[in-house]
Amino acid sequence: MPRTATAEAPPAISPHLLDLRELLRDEPAPLVDFIVGDLTIRLHRTATSVFAIVRRQGSTGGLAVRAAFVPTSFDCAVLPPEGDELARLRLTSAMGEHVISCLADRLAIERLRITTRFTPARPMVMPPAPRDLYPFGAGDDPLRAQGVVEASQRGLNTGLLYFRIDAPTFGNVLYIQNFTALNDYFRATGTNPREAVAGSWPELGYALPIPEADADPAEVALPAGERVTLSDTILVFRHRAPPHERESARQFVQMLGSAYDLLEPPPVAYRDWIDRAERAARDLDEAPAATIRHYGHRYVHPYTGAEYPDIMVQMSVIAALHRWGNWCGEPHPLEAALKAGLPRFFDEKLGTFRRYLPNVGKDKNADAVDSWYLYHPLLNLGTLALDGDDEARALFLKAIDYGVRVARHFDYRWPIEYDVTDFSIITGQAPVDGRGQTDVGGIYAWVMLQAFELTDDKTYLDEARAAIDAAIGLRFDINYQANLTAWGAAACMRLWRITNRDVYREQSYVYLASFLHNAVIWDSRIGHAAHYETLLAVTCLQDAPYMAMYECFDSYVAFERYLDDGGPDLDPEARMLIGEYCRHALSRAWYYYPDALPPDAIAEEQREANGHIDKTLSFPLEDLYPDGQPAGQVGQEVYGAGAAFIFATSAFHSVEGAPFRLYCDMLVRAVEQISDHALSILLDGGETRTAWLRLVRLKRCTLTDSRVTTASGETIEPDTVSADRIDYCVPAHGRLILTWE
Repeated sequence: MPRTATAEAPPAISPHLLDLRELLRDEPAPLVDFIVGDLTIRLHRTATSVFAIVRRQGSTGGLAVRAAFVPTSFDCAVLPPEGDELARLRLTSAMGEHVISCLADRLAIERLRITTRFTPARPMVMPPAPRDLYPFGAGDDPLRAQGVVEASQRGLNTGLLYFRIDAPTFGNVLYIQNFTALNDYFRATGTNPREAVAGSWPELGYALPIPEADADPAEVALPAGERVTLSDTILVFRHRAPPHERESARQFVQMLGSAYDLLEPPPVAYRDWIDRAERAARDLDEAPAATIRHYGHRYVHPYTGAEYPDIMVQMSVIAALHRWGNWCGEPHPLEAALKAGLPRFFDEKLGTFRRYLPNVGKDKNADAVDSWYLYHPLLNLGTLALDGDDEARALFLKAIDYGVRVARHFDYRWPIEYDVTDFSIITGQAPVDGRGQTDVGGIYAWVMLQAFELTDDKTYLDEARAAIDAAIGLRFDINYQANLTAWGAAACMRLWRITNRDVYREQSYVYLASFLHNAVIWDSRIGHAAHYETLLAVTCLQDAPYMAMYECFDSYVAFERYLDDGGPDLDPEARMLIGEYCRHALSRAWYYYPDALPPDAIAEEQREANGHIDKTLSFPLEDLYPDGQPAGQVGQEVYGAGAAFIFATSAFHSVEGAPFRLYCDMLVRAVEQISDHALSILLDGGETRTAWLRLVRLKRCTLTDSRVTTASGETIEPDTVSADRIDYCVPAHGRLILTWE
């Protein structure tokens, strides 16, 4: 029967919220307090918790952060701060000892960091804990706070919440739980932080993962006497909530950059991507599992010895080989061999490339295509065409009008999969979120801008604008597949350069924010992840449990373009985070190769129809997992072979007459040889970050004395010197001068 009562039922709350309400109502004298900028932070205790109460001058609301939860009686002592701390507390109970450390500062914006470490008095199975973040409103009542959560943790990605408090006016807040610091806890208890940062307004934040109820206590207890970090909370504050999604995204990027500077990223390692690229080229050309012949031409297997050739795979490998050939100074013969077979994918009747060759097996729907699959091959064809390839230009222009018709048919809002013959939808939305391929408009816009550059036909410029305009309003839901989102950011920035309309530069931050929202901004040591790196990887799809090589290196290429067009107008924090993504990709991506992992870290079986793993081949595994599952469950990507070509050509720079190649793990804006023994190098990374500049000895040469100075004349001493390499740790942003004997 319908309800007839007019009184609204009170919202459901937990007893923990009542505990906080009582504290806020009475608010006794604080244990300790301090001021940072316009924020006042007071530490209080209740019977079970210690809270940091954050208020802003002139606001009647605020934020309560649970620094510790101790579900037994405890004593609390205020200790002298250590180092840069502003406050330090020790909680002593039958459970053991909790130590709470508070740091805060204000550079451009206020930051607060609260770290809680616990030393058990005896082997301890941790109890369920409440969430740790509570906005409160007028009258210091959490139930009267009004606001919006813009973004929260996805899967095992960064443990973040991005929200605003609208009433009372408080501003924007970015909350991050630094999971890197919590690895010891996860490993000891057999837990992981999957969607550990979440909640329902106003009970938000981190809930400490606990072992399964049926777990053996002896296997999941924290050892007595061993200190472990239970939480490492970082909060970044902005005074004013943004007026629209573009400014919200820009502020997110800025605040995330500010939080990133408080983290301690793992070191990046030197990787010999040239050797890897040479091996990949050899294996592509010679390994029977890499290619197959149809119609007298060679086609690439998507996976080792498996799956039918398709146009996306073929073009991805061709484009990467083309870039490798340019870097080497001559084309690789395999590029021409693979290009020769491209016309067989083209359907003259439809005027488009089909996904598969005409002889594809009956186990495939020959008329089905994923929305993004239509445009990605065109992007790579357009790249070749713009580099002067007349055959690629002809194929690109033959197919482009069909791509426009598809976009207009779907009103620039693409489904997951459709029929190429009549545009009927096969799969409309992804089950996890009820959305289609939301970021296809980004890669479509990039392809249209390529067409505009090739033809000077304004129709294509208008198409690019229509696609980007249609995505306005998606906010943090714009990401479907990471590399498509990266290309969307690049397309927006290019549109801004062409049209001079600020809305497109601003919209680029929406794509970038959504990309970073899907990133793993922590270094997992859980399970097999202890054998590889995860920091700043992105999970390939919005709901995928794994990080994928193809999305990794294709995003890298998109960000090269984004930085080119952004130039000095790009927000500094955006530049820094993209630089860090690319820098860590050069190191992290090495572990996709099966010869870089221990045998027990690789799955014994692969997805049905995806072939097998051959450790002797320099093709990457498709999948690595933040929670340390065995890698390669999906398969070994032959189409990911292009990664080595991309990374080698980006990181290594030939220097005429020098006994070395220059390696830099930061994207280099410009290199100019200003004399026989001097280079001017311009780096385009973050102003607060560093990069590695390495001189790598060429074969049959001897390294000579070298010197690196900044533009101001400051000498940078080498970090390490060996017969094969000289390594300099340099500022990631600005001009350097390298000289050698």
